[in-house]
This record gives sequence, C-alpha cells and structure tokens, in this order.
Amino acid sequence: MTADLKSALVTQARGLGFDACAITRPDAIPQAPERLAAFVAEGRHGQMGWMEERMAWRGDPQVLWPEARSIIMLAESYTPEHNPLDLLALRDRGVISAYALGRDYHDVVKKRLKALGRWLIGQAGGEIKVFVDTAPVMEKPLAAAAGLGWQGKHTNLLSRDLGNWFFLGAIFTTLELPPDAPARENCGSCRACLDICPTEAFPAPFQLDARRCISYLTIEHHGTVPLELRAKMGNRIYGCDDCLAVCPWNKFAVEAREVKYAARDGMVAPDLAELAKLDDAGFRTRFSGSPIKRIGRNRFVRNVLYAIGNSGDARLGEVAQGLTQDPDAVVAEAAIWAVSQLDRVKG
Repeated sequence: MTADLKSALVTQARGLGFDACAITRPDAIPQAPERLAAFVAEGRHGQMGWMEERMAWRGDPQVLWPEARSIIMLAESYTPEHNPLDLLALRDRGVISAYALGRDYHDVVKKRLKALGRWLIGQAGGEIKVFVDTAPVMEKPLAAAAGLGWQGKHTNLLSRDLGNWFFLGAIFTTLELPPDAPARENCGSCRACLDICPTEAFPAPFQLDARRCISYLTIEHHGTVPLELRAKMGNRIYGCDDCLAVCPWNKFAVEAREVKYAARDGMVAPDLAELAKLDDAGFRTRFSGSPIKRIGRNRFVRNVLYAIGNSGDARLGEVAQGLTQDPDAVVAEAAIWAVSQLDRVKG
C-alpha cells in the first residue's frame, strides 16, 4: 500500500464522519489472550457468558479470521453537550449514559465502516469484515496498538486528540497495509477515574471488575442487583459516565459531528415517575432506534425503581407501590425495595 493510498484512506474515513483512522496487525496484541483468561478466571465478567464462550476468537484476531492481514481501527466522537456529572444531583430524574442518548451507534458506525470498506476494495481489492462492538473483537487493545490512543486506568481508550468520548469500529482486511505505531500510556499519577467510581469497580489501575460496574449492572446484569450496590447506583438508570466525565484529557474532546448522536427529546434527565409507568409496548415505542431497547422493559424499569428508591423523594413512593405486584418478579422486588427505602424518608 503506497503512502498516497494510505493518506487517501484517512481522508476518506474523515469524509465519512470518522475522527481518526489508524492501522495495526492481527498479531499486535499478543498479551490479550492471557489477560482475558485471567479476567474470566477471576469471575470479573459476571453474567457475560459470551466472553468465556468465545475467548479464543476474542483474544486473538488471527483465530477470528485467519485470512486477515491488517486491521483498520476507526474512532468517531459522540461528546455530550452537557456534563453527565451535573445530572446526578437531580434525584427525581434518571441519568442515561451519553452514548445512548441518540441513535444506536451500532447502526450508524457499521454503515460508515461498510462504506469505507467498499471504497478500499474499489481502490486496492482484497476482502473485508467490519465489526462494531457486537462480535468477539477486543477493540480497545487493537485501537491502542494502532495508535489511536491508550487504555486508561479506567480501561477505556483515551486520546490526546479526542479525550475519551468516542466509539470504535474495526475493518479487518486481507490487504497488507503498513501499520501505525502504538500509543504510549499518558495517565501519569492521575487517578481521578478510580477515585470517582461510586461502586469501587476498579480493583487496581487498568483493571475492572464488571460485577461492580454500574454500566454492567444496569445493562448486562439480569435479575436482582446486590443490595449493597443499589444505593451506590444513585439515579443512573442506563450506564454510567462518571469515570469518563472526570478524565482531564477531555479538555481535548471534539464536538460530535453526527447529528444522530445528539440527545433525543426526553432523554436527558427523564422523569423517573414517567419511566416507571412504561409497559412493554410503551418502552419499545419510546426507545425505538435506541441501544436502550436491547435490555427490555423489565430490566429498565428495575433500574428506574432503584433510582426511585435512592431519590429520597417520598412523593415517588406511590409510583413504586403501584409496581409491587408487577408480573415480573424482579421488577416487583425492586418496587418493594424502593418503597422500603422511601418509607425511611417519611420517618
């Protein structure tokens, strides 16, 4: 691949809406299988059984697609217009992770990846496969190997140019492309992301125990959430941005160019009482086209009830009481818990 073609690839990627583009090789993360195996062996993946089932593919891109010779890593910013930390004080309102306020990024990013892949094939031939967080691909280590940034102490990717508010996508190709140099870790002595975590989900810098992570608890974890963690969830009802929002590298964050990532009406600090009353049909309608739709009404309302229980607003007790006989046992249990928490407020 000539330097001109590589330059054209980056230009094409930016023209399609990506904010950064870099290249690495399938064998660039040799440490990944061992680290993934240790993570799973310690049970830190929680209920995410798919991580254990596809460890071979996830840990080694060469196993996932042996024909691949290069991996193109892309980044696309979704920087929120507000500071998510400011919403935590609005106790009768819910907080939804910034990445889920607009259109489902899986659909938007994959469309761009396919367009870029078709362009590349037209220019140089070869075959491609595209991935956006739904296949056994370790995007963050690969992106670091490609030089897009480094994995910070919160395990998310950081960039000198983009901060940490960006999505990642990957194009595997059979073409031999010259790789970029990996990024250097630049967290230094900072531990802001570790100290702000309300559930102490980081056993050590650069390590995450998903079982204590609010993003995991509100999205991936099914069933009841452990009692000792519920109060620490506050009013976060889908995901958690605390460790991302506090990172000082966000002074370099760039504005999201894709209007589909902008918050839809009613998504920033939605009313908890209103959300708790959603039935399945109402939930599907409200969150059509949103990544939130994937977790279903029951898990979402469970989260809302935990937030109601943490609100300290006795007026929400009646809303919770109305769900204590919900057909879903987990929702009913969450409602009973919320009522008990608010009864304490009444004295």
